[in-house]
Order: sequence, then structure tokens, then C-alpha cells
Amino acid sequence: MQNILLSTLAETVDWSRAQFALTAIYHWLFVPLTLGLAVIMGIMETCYYRTKKPFWRRTAIFWQRLFGVNFAMGVATGIILEFEFGTNWSNYSWFVGDIFGAPLAVEGIVAFFMESTFVAVMYFGWEKVSRGFHLASTWLTGLGATISAWWILVANAWMQYPVGCEFNPDTMRNEMTSFADVALSPFAVSKFCHTVTSAWIVGAVFCVAVCCWYLMKKREEEMALKSMRIGAWVGLAAALLTAATGHKSAQDVAAAQPMKLAAMEALYDGGRGQGLKIVEGIEVPYALSFMATNDFNGYVPGINDILKGYVREDGTKEPSAQEKIMRGQLAIAALQNYRRDAADEKAFLAGEAPDLNFTWRKEQQLAILKENMPYFGYGYIKDEAELVPPVAANFWAFRIMVGMGSLLILFFTAVLAASYGFPKKLWEKRSLTSLPKWHYWTAIALLPLTYIASECGWMVAELGRQPWTIQDMLPVGASVSNLGASSVMTTFCIFLVLFTVLLAVEVNIMLKQIKKGA
Repeated sequence: MQNILLSTLAETVDWSRAQFALTAIYHWLFVPLTLGLAVIMGIMETCYYRTKKPFWRRTAIFWQRLFGVNFAMGVATGIILEFEFGTNWSNYSWFVGDIFGAPLAVEGIVAFFMESTFVAVMYFGWEKVSRGFHLASTWLTGLGATISAWWILVANAWMQYPVGCEFNPDTMRNEMTSFADVALSPFAVSKFCHTVTSAWIVGAVFCVAVCCWYLMKKREEEMALKSMRIGAWVGLAAALLTAATGHKSAQDVAAAQPMKLAAMEALYDGGRGQGLKIVEGIEVPYALSFMATNDFNGYVPGINDILKGYVREDGTKEPSAQEKIMRGQLAIAALQNYRRDAADEKAFLAGEAPDLNFTWRKEQQLAILKENMPYFGYGYIKDEAELVPPVAANFWAFRIMVGMGSLLILFFTAVLAASYGFPKKLWEKRSLTSLPKWHYWTAIALLPLTYIASECGWMVAELGRQPWTIQDMLPVGASVSNLGASSVMTTFCIFLVLFTVLLAVEVNIMLKQIKKGA
């Protein structure tokens, strides 16, 4: 009977994870393009504001139309994603809702209303407000979307690196002790900068790809050439910033989630002066140590080191997985004893039980709980093998993300060089409007590859911290709602059809708008 219950719970967890992953993947198809196009359309309208040329107004309106279609789809999938915390992950929501809900509430109250207000002015205020106010509305629409991303990423970063909270054994909830610590966590700042700059890359590649389609069709050539140059500048700057912020993110991961870093590198036995693998068998000497510690000789633990326990750079010892599991079990037992004694003390105060020194016993259990609370989540782990994330998925997802990022730096550099006619000898007999078609198709083909790289970044972020919903605090198996696996499977199938239809509709509308032109 127990095996049947465990099997049913495992199925519920797997289907709940699959449903959340499905929603997140579809949502992220819309979000980066929204953030990237916000910059593109803002620059276009700034050019109109400065030059007063009708050409730039038409160009700005064209990119704003594409932004609007994508923005609407992102909002629809994002709302469903937030509801799933309550429907599929109610134990998680109960346990940390006071903390996790705060940034999401701020996002809804501040950023969403800000976007809603200024997006209306942006689309319907061309003849009703001054050029300056309209320009401000366009940039504030993009800023609102970026602020939304900030608060959502704050919530996600807290799951990766929980700070600013304290567990209350009387309410069985983690309660916020410092909103500033949660909102301004170094992990959140790094994640925001890396995620948003990578989103700008998606918008830039989209802009260049659309422009290349126009050039291939010999349509809208002036808009295509000038928009492509702007898109390439945005993309190159964003790609370089993404690389820099990625280095900082890697250092945060090395400090707070060493198992994730080890899985990303398929590093089983660590040490000093570790090389960064390009693929298995080929590596850049000392690069992993530098990426993780800013020291070419820095120590990077491997999967086996983390499971067995190791000595950190500062000389402190990291306990083994077995010791963490044992201390987690102590914390869970102490919590159960504390709550039993609290109930007995309440009965005594009501005159329903004799005095058995409940206060002293409660304090003793509370002391044990506080001492072992950092390992509370490990008490739910049955086997240390559960602590190892899927290595192959993390290893290859990380390489696709980094490899595409490096390729795009070269791509944007080449597009800029071509748009300015450099090198001169190469462009003496040819212009950007008369290239062989494979040049344009190469740029267009990079768009889906860029999306894949962007999704791979989230795969590393989320798969890399498994089995945790909240790092070291709450595993996935203890976070799920009390639902039947069949119910979650049914809604998964419904969402799969619904999101696929929404995506098809959006792509169809976008293609029609692109074919229509400025």
C-alpha cells in the first residue's frame, strides 16, 4: 500500500513539474521578445523625436505593432503561470507564500498597471499628446515590462537563494524578516541583469531577421537597412553585457549552488585549477576555476566532493549529504515534538491536562530545530542520489546557451561591418540589398536557434537546482498539491493544446503584420 502511495505521489510530482515547465517554456517564448522589442521601438521613436522625419514615425509604429501582438500573448500565459503556484504547488505556497507572494504582488500592482496605462497612450495617443509625452510613454511601456521582469526574477532568485526570512514553528510558515534583503539580493540582481540583457538579444535577432526578409524580397529597403543597423547595435551591446553578467551569475551559482555548477560541467571530482569543458575531452585550462572564483587556481568541488563533504575556500567544512539528511531529519522530528508539546501546553492552560514542564521541553525542541534548520529540506530526501541534478541535460543546455551567445557576438559584428560597408573590398561590387539569398536565410535561421539558447538558459537555472523547489529548504516532492496524477495530466494536455493554438495564432498575426509592412 505504501509503495502504491509513493508511486502515485511521484506521478503527481512529475506531471505537476511537466505542466509548470510547459507553461514556463511557452511564456518565455513571448517575454524576451517583449523586452527586446521595447528597446528597439523606443530607439526608433527617439529617432523620430529628434529628426521629426515621417519615415521614423512609420518605422516606430511598425515595430510597436509587432510588440503589441507579442505583449498580449505574454500577459495571457504569465497569468496562468502564477495561478499554478496555487493549484499545483499549494504546499509550497503555504510554506513560503508570505515571502514569495510579496514581489509578485508588487509586480501586479506597480509594473502591470504602469504598462497598462502607458501602452494605451503609446498606441492611441499619436494625435492626442505631444511628441515628447508620446516618446516618454513608449519608453515607460518598455520600462514597465522590465520592472515586471525584475519582480518576477526576484521571486525566482529567492527560490535559488533564500534570504530575508525566518521559519515560524507555530504557523509552519517561513516569514519575511527583511523585504530589502529579498528584493535586493545579489542573486536577484545578477539574475535580472543576465536575463534582461539576454532578452534584448532575442529582440535584436528578431529585428535583424525581419529586416533580412524584407531585403531578400526587395521591400521596405530603407526601413530594413536602418532598422537592421539599430538592431545589430542593440544585439552586440546586449550580447557583450550578457557575457559579463553571466560571469557574475556563475560566481553566485558557485557560492550558493555548487551542485548546479558541478552538473553544468559534468564535474564529478573537483579540485584547484579546473578547466572549462568545451565538449567532453576538450577543455580550456583553468577557465572553470576562474569563472567560479575569479582565481585561476580556485577550488571547485565536484559532484562526489559535494556528496562526501569538502572544505571550502574559507576553511570551513561543508557537511556530507548523509550528515545533512540526518540533521534534516532531526529538524523535522524537533518540529513535530515542538508542535506536540505546544498542543499539550495549550491543553494544560485550558485545564485539560497536567503540567509536564511543557515550556522547558518546547524550548529544548526549538533549540534543536534552530540548530538544524539550514538542513531542514534534506530531511525529506531518501537517497543522496536524489541530490544530483540531471547532469547530461545541464551540461548540454549550458553549452548551447554559451555557444550561441558567442556565435551571436560574431553575427552582430558581421552585420554592423556589412551595414557600414566594411571591409571595403568585399562590398565594392555588392550591397546589402543584393546579396545571395543564403545570406538572408542564415540570419533568419538564427532566430529559432536564439530562442532555443534562451530556453536552455532557463533549463540550466531550473533543472540545475533539482531536487529543490527552494534551495536546501523545500524539495519538489514536499511542495506539490494533494492532487491526483490523472487530474494534472488532463490539464497538461489541455494547456498543451491551448498554448500551441495561442502560439500558432501569434505567429500567424505577426507574419501578416510583417508582410503588410510599415
